[in-house]
Amino acid sequence: MRDQTPPFTHLPLVNVIAITGCDGSGKSTLAVSLAEHFAAQHTTELLYLGQSSGHIGKWISNLPVIGGIFGRYLLKKSAGVHAKPTTPPGNATALVIFLLSYWRVFKFRRMLKKSRQGTLLITDRYPQAEVAGFRFDGPQLAKTVGGNRWVQLLRKREQKLYQWMSSFKPSLLIRIDIDEETAYSRKPDHDIQALREKISVIPKLNFNHADILDLDGRDPAEHVLNASIQAIQPLLKTRQR
Repeated sequence: MRDQTPPFTHLPLVNVIAITGCDGSGKSTLAVSLAEHFAAQHTTELLYLGQSSGHIGKWISNLPVIGGIFGRYLLKKSAGVHAKPTTPPGNATALVIFLLSYWRVFKFRRMLKKSRQGTLLITDRYPQAEVAGFRFDGPQLAKTVGGNRWVQLLRKREQKLYQWMSSFKPSLLIRIDIDEETAYSRKPDHDIQALREKISVIPKLNFNHADILDLDGRDPAEHVLNASIQAIQPLLKTRQR
């Protein structure tokens, strides 16, 4: 595993509680519960920091001439990059992947603005620059090799975007572990190989050496929520001084 995290020194700390983990680990449920809990004490907002392919797909589908069929085709091609990383993506596929990453950057900038305003942000997922692939919230084009100058330019630009985002460490990153069987039982519509990869890779990420609270997604949801609240509460008291 190649660590592509840039050597940032004085990393900004943002007023964000980030939650990561494999699909089926309970991260989205925890994110909603935390946002509801702290909303009574602070101005709190829940943000989803995935790449949100649906928004880009809708935008492409609304373009004249291209239409919905081609838009869905491009999204399918971009998703296939993970399965065939040695095949250089075409210009259109590379552009779609870059747009998906840029949409994540747009949401990240919005998060930073709200953080500066004092809002407590609870995020479902958080970008990292250590391991390539949207499955792990990393740069997708970095999974590929080769390609023409246009593709290589987009790849380098995308990598820099993720390096920039990962330079902002959350106040706390909650990482929820889960086993393959439990994850698949909760998400039977998901690709089992994708779940295996996430379960294997996500526990090894350090998110630029952020403070990480590791929890077990097989524990009762109430236990996971209480453990998270106990870890977050002292951070909020420190910020209020």
